[in-house]
Amino acid sequence: MAKDSFLVGLIGSGIGPSLSPALHQREADRQGLRYLYRLIDIDTLGVEAHAVGDLVRAARDLGFDGLNITHPCKQLVIEHLDGLDPQAEALGAVNTVVFEDGRAIGHNTDVTGFAASFARGLPDAPLERVVQLGAGGAGAAVAHATLTLGAGRVTVVDALPDRAADLAASLNRHFGAGRATAATPDRLAALIGRTGGADGLVHATPTGMAAHPGLPLPAELLHPGLWVAEVVYRPLETELLRTSRAIGCATLDGGGMAVFQAADAFRLFTGREPDTARMLADIAELAGALPAPK
Repeated sequence: MAKDSFLVGLIGSGIGPSLSPALHQREADRQGLRYLYRLIDIDTLGVEAHAVGDLVRAARDLGFDGLNITHPCKQLVIEHLDGLDPQAEALGAVNTVVFEDGRAIGHNTDVTGFAASFARGLPDAPLERVVQLGAGGAGAAVAHATLTLGAGRVTVVDALPDRAADLAASLNRHFGAGRATAATPDRLAALIGRTGGADGLVHATPTGMAAHPGLPLPAELLHPGLWVAEVVYRPLETELLRTSRAIGCATLDGGGMAVFQAADAFRLFTGREPDTARMLADIAELAGALPAPK
């Protein structure tokens, strides 16, 4: 008989506003599953991020089926796992852990989540030259996804030059020399301006969230020749998307990535096929109905 009861959780910092529990539990309810999704907030527990290993071991011993992992634990958790799937190994980050026969196996559904969202929302977008703003944890995942989708070259822009350079070097090792370059924000005008030649902009910084309002770049750099893809999903319509749409850019909000990464994790946890169309409707409702995080 197929299993119909699951215990999963999310480990991270400041995760109270996360929509992952609601996304997972709504889909589980529709499938007639008993599904408990618990938040394991290191801030609430009063422990450092390095405690993620102890938390993973405790969850395994307590009978959890799996865990989602978020900031600041996606890299730190790796040394505490028994194995990695190829995507997580290539990225050097894990956002999903599945317990299988006493072993903890790491996966990364951020990459597949962004790729699925982009393919759905911007299916005909040109990808020869892509500029990505942000080289943090989310940035690493979406840069891998963008190159997996067939981008010719990704230029990674970050206020921390070493972080951008490290990500570009990692991308070149995985995808081949010359597929990624690094740049600083003062190069944005030359990269994405009307004469810059970029096809699109991927935004992967916290700017636009309720706690970090505003635009991540000068509005005058945007023009209708660019497509703009966002990673932030609360709110679904960030100032960057609102400004980009107003001038005629094709846009992609961050809700699709949130849904498809959750759907991939749900599949790993349960072995059941989620209905992503219903989950996309869920996030539109949830992101609009719940108060924005402070």
